[in-house]
Amino acid sequence: MSTKRVLAAVSGGVDSSVAVHLLRQQGYEVEGVILEFSPAHRAAVESARVIAEQMKMPLHVIECHREFEENVILPFCREYREGRTPNPCILCNPSTKFALICKAAAELGFDFVATGHYARVEHQSGGTAVLRKSDCLERDQSYMLYRLGEDVISRLILPLNDAEDKEAVREIARKKALKNAEDKDSQEICFIEDGDDYKAFLRRNGCDLPKGDFVDADGNILGEHQGIIHYTIGQRKGLGISAPHPLYVCGICPEQNTVTLGGSQDLFSRRLTATDVNLISCDSLEKPVRVQAKIRYRHPEQPATAWCTPDGVLHVEFDEPQRAITCGQAVVLYDGETVVGGGRISSAEKS
Repeated sequence: MSTKRVLAAVSGGVDSSVAVHLLRQQGYEVEGVILEFSPAHRAAVESARVIAEQMKMPLHVIECHREFEENVILPFCREYREGRTPNPCILCNPSTKFALICKAAAELGFDFVATGHYARVEHQSGGTAVLRKSDCLERDQSYMLYRLGEDVISRLILPLNDAEDKEAVREIARKKALKNAEDKDSQEICFIEDGDDYKAFLRRNGCDLPKGDFVDADGNILGEHQGIIHYTIGQRKGLGISAPHPLYVCGICPEQNTVTLGGSQDLFSRRLTATDVNLISCDSLEKPVRVQAKIRYRHPEQPATAWCTPDGVLHVEFDEPQRAITCGQAVVLYDGETVVGGGRISSAEKS
């Protein structure tokens, strides 16, 4: 029986490097691939080359500036212009990263693709595959992968699914004397260069929006904002407004170029709607089902009821009101450890 071949996405970081090592331990023939998304990503490509050379692994570099511009950067900027707060990794994963890696794997004759994400793929008896949380819950990244289709998930191997924690992964890297064993985790948006910030990036890409009015819920003017790209729901700092009680961003209206401020109590919503829905563990949500719903990557799941209407809109009603539900972010639904699916939040109904 021939050895199964895996094309592993690498980044130069410790997670993907250890993932390659674990795949080899499991008997796979492994080659690496890295996508050069933009000029800001070239340093990561060089880091990946160094690690690939150390691990004596062939590395494929795919330059995809145009695809990344069309599928990630332009939608990222558009979302901010329209008063929403996007998650660029969620935009990228199905449209660019996994699409291009799977395409390369098919062209090069690989059986599977792999990444260093912390999550689990479980193959069902009927031949389908579902996405589940990682055993390392503090690192779980299933939320970021909810938009992947079953065609991708069925070919995906996630070697870090059994990792106890990040320190255990680093210890494997130390034992293999990998040069990146002690490298810090990346915290920045990959296409924004060091020393820059997302606001400067947005301004350079046509999002230098005009100043406008801060208003309260009744439309009374409270002061002047610096442009809606500077604000997100729940924000308190950097408003420059003097008031007898703390004020928070409770709403952003690009049509009127206003930012609505209110108290903490004004941030809570019990219901939301979401579009661009992707379901993994089921074909439809025609009838209401009980789920655990997560409205941000670092937000704990909360009990809720979810259903889809015939127009394809996902509706989620929480048992308890949730703070700062933000349009543009993703809501991801879980049934226990299994990812049901999710969508892009389009509205929140205030409690």
